[in-house]
Amino acid sequence: MLSFQNMGNLFCCVQVDQSTVAIKEQFGKYQDVLEPGCHCVPWFLGSQLAGHLSLRVQQLDVRCETKTKDNVFVNVVASIQYRAIADKANEAFYKLSNTKGQIQAYVFDVIRASVPKLILDNVFEQKNEIAKAVEEELEKAMSAYGYEIVQTLIVDIVPDEHVKRAMNEINAAARLRVAANEKAEAEKILQIKRAEGEAEAKYLSGLGIARQRQAIVDGLRDSVLGFSVNVPGTTAKDVMDMVLVTQYFDTMKEIGASSKSSAVFIPHGPGAVKDVAQQIRDGLLQASVGH
Repeated sequence: MLSFQNMGNLFCCVQVDQSTVAIKEQFGKYQDVLEPGCHCVPWFLGSQLAGHLSLRVQQLDVRCETKTKDNVFVNVVASIQYRAIADKANEAFYKLSNTKGQIQAYVFDVIRASVPKLILDNVFEQKNEIAKAVEEELEKAMSAYGYEIVQTLIVDIVPDEHVKRAMNEINAAARLRVAANEKAEAEKILQIKRAEGEAEAKYLSGLGIARQRQAIVDGLRDSVLGFSVNVPGTTAKDVMDMVLVTQYFDTMKEIGASSKSSAVFIPHGPGAVKDVAQQIRDGLLQASVGH
């Protein structure tokens, strides 16, 4: 039983599929381009089909090894999308026997002329410019052979493995350096704030002590003046000695009563009161002069 194709050949009819054209020859010479559909090819008159040509977009991935300006070997992967031009189908069919090999040769030529002018970092940054240069060169060359370059992409740039490892280490070191700087800056701010707080606390403590001492001086002065007025015949020195003796014994009492007190060594004989009184009196006189 004959198939449909064999029956078509028997009746000189051929079928051309969609997105495809057929090349018709007569006695070995190009005659016509057959569009998709059914056509009559009388073989008894010397007509025949030389072959078919697809008009679909095709893709070719080209891997090219080259060297950058800073002597780093890289593999550049270019993806080329192309198709035959319907109006130039006869040129696409007859002029090129190895379309992919021709495209690959042009890609190698452009990439190996462009990448060596750039350092590795700039290759990554300017991959669109490299793709554009490849596309322009291919478009100019392949249009003469009946092919159209639809799009050209640089899909990958792969440096040598040792270079990749070194780049990752450099990147990690840079990030660690930034982190260390940020940590040091934070610690610096904490120390500054801590120092400012301590300075403010010491200032306020000193201010409180100064006010406390001034209040003690004022109170003692008022007590001496009041006692001298109410008790005739006493001098200010007598009153001061009595006040100091009273405060001396009050202080000793507080030190002994406190369970958390540390050992304090002070003159404790009665004769020592005179020395203490003289020291406090000198301090009062200095405070009074300063006030």
